[in-house]
Amino acid sequence: MTIGVALSHLHSIDTTVRLAREAHEAGLTSAWFGQTFSYDSPTLAAVVGREVPGLQVGTSAIPVFGRHPLIVASQAQTAQAATGGRYHLGLALGTKHLTETGFGIPYERPIARLREFLTALRPLLETGSADFHGELLTATTPLPAAVPGAEPPVPVLVAAMGPQALRVSGALADGILPLLAGPRALAEHIVPAVTAAAEAAGRPAPRIVAFVPGVVTSDVEKVRQTALETLSFYERFPSYQRVIELSGATRAADIAAIGDEETVAAEVRRYREAGATEVVFMANELGGEADQRRTFALLGELAGG
Repeated sequence: MTIGVALSHLHSIDTTVRLAREAHEAGLTSAWFGQTFSYDSPTLAAVVGREVPGLQVGTSAIPVFGRHPLIVASQAQTAQAATGGRYHLGLALGTKHLTETGFGIPYERPIARLREFLTALRPLLETGSADFHGELLTATTPLPAAVPGAEPPVPVLVAAMGPQALRVSGALADGILPLLAGPRALAEHIVPAVTAAAEAAGRPAPRIVAFVPGVVTSDVEKVRQTALETLSFYERFPSYQRVIELSGATRAADIAAIGDEETVAAEVRRYREAGATEVVFMANELGGEADQRRTFALLGELAGG
């Protein structure tokens, strides 16, 4: 199992590079960057990957609404070439509120859009060309779209947790990026569904990259209270409400792994047993820098073990 961290988009680029370097020196294998309306995450991943040789870098995740496969393929291949083959592309459905408020476009037929987006994107990443004409998207290449040095082809993962998104992702992507899906939801609902879809499509077993809020700390109550406030953002959205309930929890913070080294290590083992092939700790800054370094140290030991 590989273990990584998701780094906050609130830091400067210099601070992000420093934290990524500290994580890598602690033994962690990957750093991931979210996509909101601020930083361009593939560019940030490319910068960090160049500055921290050997560290895998990923985007988690670019919404398919408001983007086009040709543009995303260019971004992803550029990051892949810049990092010497260490970039991982994450895609997401996004949300109705952010899509319609931010882009002014209707959030309609998200599963169909995801299917067409992945269908157009894969040949772009694998061959540098496409000739796709769908109901919602068209992607053709009157000029070559391959980027020199973008090898191997960029792996594509989807932040999928619902049944339909899991079926599409299993058939067309390399894996998934479930967020706030506890071990129960993974083992009983998510891993079986995406694995079955991959098998039916004749694809290899999918990567299951579980994003878990987590902090190693001595001040459990304070950090958990901070997590309750910070992670409540996700509780606004039905997709997260559903997966939190499937995990046997009520609040997003209930999923968080917060405690001493033994407690957090036990949580990582639970995710492994539930079928996660990789674990990425997010919200690892909630207890401050000292706890963040302590978290990096434990996760690095687990990654090395």
